[in-house]
Amino acid sequence: MLKNMKTQTHLKPGQKGTKRLVAEYGQSLVCVRYRYDKVRRVRLKTIEIIVEEKAWPLAPEHGDGNIVALRVAYAEKALRAKLKAIGAKWDPVEKVWRVPISSVQGTELEARIQDE
Repeated sequence: MLKNMKTQTHLKPGQKGTKRLVAEYGQSLVCVRYRYDKVRRVRLKTIEIIVEEKAWPLAPEHGDGNIVALRVAYAEKALRAKLKAIGAKWDPVEKVWRVPISSVQGTELEARIQDE
């Protein structure tokens, strides 16, 4: 049904054509869209509303290009070899391995990321 429709107008709350809906839905109203169905030759007015709001704990921010620090014990030779293979660099001052976050996301190494 939606693939036959074209959205022609996208209105924010308070604009002309949304006042009655703002009165009905208040702060829950996000937007109003006018959709046109050429097959059925009808115009539809759709709305987007907020139905639930709850806290969302944010994960630590590490962008794909960010370098993170990993702590690996000296005795973990296999893990150190794996880090070298993915291009990690040893930081002798901090005594941590520096590696791009994208190289460790989704692996067992992700749990070893150190907060700086």
